[in-house]
Amino acid sequence: MDKIALVTDSSCDLTKEIIQQNNINVLPLRISYSHGEFKDGVDISADEVYANFKKEIPTTSMPSPGDFLATIKKIKSEGYTHCLVVSISSGLSGTYSMMNTVANEIDGIKIHIVDSKLLSRGLGMVTLEAARLIKLGLDFDIIVSKLDSFKKNTKVYFTVDTFEYLQKGGRIGKVAATIGTLLNVKPIISIDEEGKYFTYSKARGKKNALDKMLEPLKKFILTTKANVSILQGMAEDDAQFLYDKIKEFNNIGEICITQITPSLVVHTGPGSVGIVFSPSN
Repeated sequence: MDKIALVTDSSCDLTKEIIQQNNINVLPLRISYSHGEFKDGVDISADEVYANFKKEIPTTSMPSPGDFLATIKKIKSEGYTHCLVVSISSGLSGTYSMMNTVANEIDGIKIHIVDSKLLSRGLGMVTLEAARLIKLGLDFDIIVSKLDSFKKNTKVYFTVDTFEYLQKGGRIGKVAATIGTLLNVKPIISIDEEGKYFTYSKARGKKNALDKMLEPLKKFILTTKANVSILQGMAEDDAQFLYDKIKEFNNIGEICITQITPSLVVHTGPGSVGIVFSPSN
């Protein structure tokens, strides 16, 4: 019987309790300030990153190849025959490419790396589905096949308070950012089939953006029961507004509010809020 280990990275937005309950190995992203580099969730917490935002906005980088190699070696030494790795979208990070490079250097364990084409709790939901399938005792190749279908039905939508951070990250031009700010236009951003950001829609004002963000979820639950995670980065009131709305919908399974990982908020800014939904099994 396959003995399968599960790996993802710290941008998955899963709590420590969920990670422990599901035996998930988590690779920390790196968060860099002018005074040093820290491992996300190891040397520095999300709350600490948020608290320092007014002093300095850090940069982020993917997990180190050394950390990934050490994790795989540890898993191999524990007697696992297979390793399933769920990666943040290759369209948003070099993590997937790095993992493939390292995996090709390792013998004695079968490794498959899933390009989730997602980020944040979307990545987390695919990882949790992988954990569920592993617990069912399914064969490795069947799990990989089922995850491919699941990730395509997992959707992420979010909006931002300001264009400043998207502009700094090169996601939007200066002219567009200025016009958007002047007109109080809020973009609703999603991820396309290639795992890259695209503007799903726009709305005047945050309240209208939150309402418009719910439209794809409403369509989804006409045919499929959904688990929903509400994402918030220093936007507790907006997250509660969405929670109160969604809990009144029919065909909703689990629903929770999740703090967005600092590695995402660095690029979207404080006040970011979104939803992730996937089929409820």
